[in-house]
Amino acid sequence: MISDVLIVARRGREPHIDCSGGLAARRTEPDTVHLVSAAATPLGGDTMSVRVVVEAGARLKLRTAAASMVLPSATTRESRAAWDLEVHGELDVDPQPTIIAGGSHHVVTTRLTTSATGRVRIRERAQIGRAFERHGFWSAALHADVEDTPLLRHRVELGTGAVADDALGTPLACISEFRYPETTFDTSGELLKLAAGGSLATWQGDRL
Repeated sequence: MISDVLIVARRGREPHIDCSGGLAARRTEPDTVHLVSAAATPLGGDTMSVRVVVEAGARLKLRTAAASMVLPSATTRESRAAWDLEVHGELDVDPQPTIIAGGSHHVVTTRLTTSATGRVRIRERAQIGRAFERHGFWSAALHADVEDTPLLRHRVELGTGAVADDALGTPLACISEFRYPETTFDTSGELLKLAAGGSLATWQGDRL
């Protein structure tokens, strides 16, 4: 299944929302939109694309109604999600965790372009496996620019076949939080200040 979501936040107006496929979006507060599943997704073979535009002077909080459960299909284990974020105002993205279940293989890419006056917070949480499951693979890449200036190129892998996969012990859970232009914030992970502004915190462990 192919799912596409477009959200455009405009100052003084309700967000424009356009959806198709297995994802829907609902405005839950004046500046808050929740993504909800209209069908079982992501399954193996599914592709989800979310494009968000926050115009100057606008604010948007993007949330999900529940955790995302990634499952294999009868023909393939791999599914993909792509986020395209353009920010001139203020954007806060904080979905519920993604659970990679049944040995699934899930790949996420996020491309962010922000103006120098934009404000951004993006938090990702992932867990390999449900109870008693320890197989599956998750990869998340963040490509962030401030206008035409490269800001961050970052990728995290978890699970079977990941760079950190080891017979003696491998992290199965991750929390990654990116902020711009903030250079510091309270976090339980390791905080990295970025040369062009902003910061990134990452935490890895066995369970969220």
